[in-house]
Amino acid sequence: MIELVAFLGNPGDNYARNRHNAGRLLAEKLPFYSALSWQNKYKGLYAALDSVRLLPYLSTASTDATSCDAPPANLPPRLHFIMPETFMNLSGDSIHAAASFFKIPPDRILLVHDELELPLGTASFKFSGGLGGHNGLRSMKANLGTADFWRLRIGIGRPDPADQRSGDIAAWVLSDFARSEEAALEQVLAICADALVCALLRGAQTLLPEWNKKKLAG
Repeated sequence: MIELVAFLGNPGDNYARNRHNAGRLLAEKLPFYSALSWQNKYKGLYAALDSVRLLPYLSTASTDATSCDAPPANLPPRLHFIMPETFMNLSGDSIHAAASFFKIPPDRILLVHDELELPLGTASFKFSGGLGGHNGLRSMKANLGTADFWRLRIGIGRPDPADQRSGDIAAWVLSDFARSEEAALEQVLAICADALVCALLRGAQTLLPEWNKKKLAG
């Protein structure tokens, strides 16, 4: 079961709507977000919530053909949430600090992050695997010594080859979502927020293989 969820991105208003901040944008869509009390701890913004407080959301968290039923018997007593404030390239420092303090193993950690290799409108749950050149994932592996953690990947796609920024991935991921992308983004974030509730209460593995690559909007 997932015990720690990390929402990747960069801190500060200048980055708030960047494609690279898709993970942090999803956090704000969680149905229980208002119940989280964020504190400056573990090199990030940290919050915790008793697992039983998520139970009322089971009846509403249906994710486009995926429904949440009764929670498993081995639900952890508390769930932990972190938004690293270390900037993306050092995300693993913050996540490792929280995981070490609460003695949470890597296979009970889920990272929510942007994904270049998935088009906008698509999302994916995945366990372990490659890092795809994502600096946040690289930092995570460097700190934990393993890539065996869960990921909720939010597709941002690659830039149009005709775009002058197409050869500069850093400029692309640090650019804001376009107005024309906002409707698809909001739909994806809302569905992924419900899917995350399912993952926390039933186990991320129950969303596989349907969520290996799932089209949600577009």
